Amino acid sequence: MDQLDFRWSKRGKIKASITFAISADSEAVSLPQSPFGGVYLEESLSSVGLEAFIQAFLEELKHRGIKTVRIIQPPKPYESNFDLINYLLFKAGFKQDSVLSHHFFLGKKKIKKLVKKGQSKYQSKARDLGIRFHIGSIQNFGFLQEIRIWNQSKGYESNFDDKRLISQVSEFPERYFLISLKKDGNPIAHTLGVKLFPDSFYYYLSAIHPKSTLKNAGEMCLFQLFQLAAEQNANFIDLGSSDTASGANHSLMFFKSRFSNDICNKISWVLNF
Repeated sequence: MDQLDFRWSKRGKIKASITFAISADSEAVSLPQSPFGGVYLEESLSSVGLEAFIQAFLEELKHRGIKTVRIIQPPKPYESNFDLINYLLFKAGFKQDSVLSHHFFLGKKKIKKLVKKGQSKYQSKARDLGIRFHIGSIQNFGFLQEIRIWNQSKGYESNFDDKRLISQVSEFPERYFLISLKKDGNPIAHTLGVKLFPDSFYYYLSAIHPKSTLKNAGEMCLFQLFQLAAEQNANFIDLGSSDTASGANHSLMFFKSRFSNDICNKISWVLNF
């Protein structure tokens, strides 16, 4: 896939940007096989300027023979001008292709406060149950197969691309953190935390051994992610979306609601020339 970067500059300063991957069938996507891409405003930019930027990259894509443009616009915590950007994409002719609801926990001080409040509780619980945690960089990728098998045995989808994920971890090892819960040396739960941006964590892959009788294993792993985020001085944690093929996963949304203080949508837009 070819890649196109668009930058809107004024007096040498970048005001807005977007990156597209161009497929062989003349489709421009921002960005494929990623949580999102989208328009980012580096500094304050008027609605007139942003609209001009959108029209400029659309004209260039059309000139290059692009037939379809897809933009996966990130939720508001990643881009404070979320509402203005989505409004102007709609006005430019884009149609909503999908909407995913993400749970967030916002606030560096609030993250630290939650960790401080719950630390002794989870430490005591782990000690009483003989549980140990491994938290750190990824040394091998055996956990991916365990996540896939565990989730599939419960009827959950496991549509991540092993090869692509391994490639990303190899390229940016400092951004990926594996949290594993073990009992008697055997893993019974995994969670993968990703630093998509320097000030945030993304709750990515997660799974619990189907034969585990341990209650609250997912909750214990998630708390470790909060502890990691507090240590790394993160401003927010993205708990991701809670969808199934048939609709909203309400049980997962309820679980995440206990560890979140905000909800925001990730919107995918499409425009056909």
